[in-house]
Amino acid sequence: MSGQNELITKDMFAPAEIDASQSEEIRRETVSYWKDAFRRLRKNKGAIAGAIIIFIIIIMAIIGPYFNKYGVDDQDIMRTNAPPKIGFLSNVHWLPFDGYEKGRDVYAEKKITDNFWFGTDKLGRDQWTRIWLGTRVSLFIGVIATLADLIIGVAYGGISGYFGGKVDTILQRIYEILVGIPQLILVILLIMIMNPGITTIILAIGVTGWLGMSRLIRGQVLQLKSLEYVLAAKTLGASDSRIIAKHMVPNTLGLIIVHTMFSVPSAIFFEAFLSFIGLGMSPPKASLGVLIQQGYESIQFHPYLALYPGLIICLLLICFNIFGDGLRDALDPRLRK
Repeated sequence: MSGQNELITKDMFAPAEIDASQSEEIRRETVSYWKDAFRRLRKNKGAIAGAIIIFIIIIMAIIGPYFNKYGVDDQDIMRTNAPPKIGFLSNVHWLPFDGYEKGRDVYAEKKITDNFWFGTDKLGRDQWTRIWLGTRVSLFIGVIATLADLIIGVAYGGISGYFGGKVDTILQRIYEILVGIPQLILVILLIMIMNPGITTIILAIGVTGWLGMSRLIRGQVLQLKSLEYVLAAKTLGASDSRIIAKHMVPNTLGLIIVHTMFSVPSAIFFEAFLSFIGLGMSPPKASLGVLIQQGYESIQFHPYLALYPGLIICLLLICFNIFGDGLRDALDPRLRK
């Protein structure tokens, strides 16, 4: 032991020379919350693919009806129930775009000179135009209904959670009453009072659609208002409007965005469901629900009438949900590195 102690000298305890400038140096890039969330979202290939498909469908809903000369209600009994035909694919008979049905060249039999990419219905109307216009209507209903849910739900839940006390008690009793009323009954009552159409569907979705959003926002605000920085802002004399604008809204924005992405496909599906059972939009107006309902009537003989609108609504629902899942993961602060 004594030999080992002799090996230890004072020089071994001399402090290391440290460059003071290096202690001020930032070793890694400073990344904001939103930049980090976007970076993580880009790594989610499923979410990006879903967003691209949604974008393509939206663009086609805007410009698709102008790809040919036929309007949404242009009828011609000489071209009824023509199967899909695309000119440069008409010789590839294993694809469903050759104009043949059960081995017959329908276009030659009916002397149809134009190509109808999605076929025609029982009245000879071009399905391509009707499907993209119907997609436009369904997207419009979904977005407007979701915006109404967003505004009402965020305001209702935020006021209930922030002010608490008697305000919270009264608002939550109203919430419980509305939750207990089946949405379909409200829809039927609205249709009995109003005519079926876009306005009626938006009102039907908006009457109770905001309840889920308000519940989430209330819970988030209840959690946030007890945190130290909010209490400090109150102590320093910040007004309620400033606290809500500077602290509550930014910290609930991620939750609002994610829930909104899930609300849009729910509204689109609800519109399609109402139109399919005859409580939504009615012919000759076109929406995805109306087109699927009309295609279902002749699905055994002309399956393409239900196939293409059904495929588009499935893509919308799946892609919105996948993109919403990706946003939820990207905006979750617990997953931030």
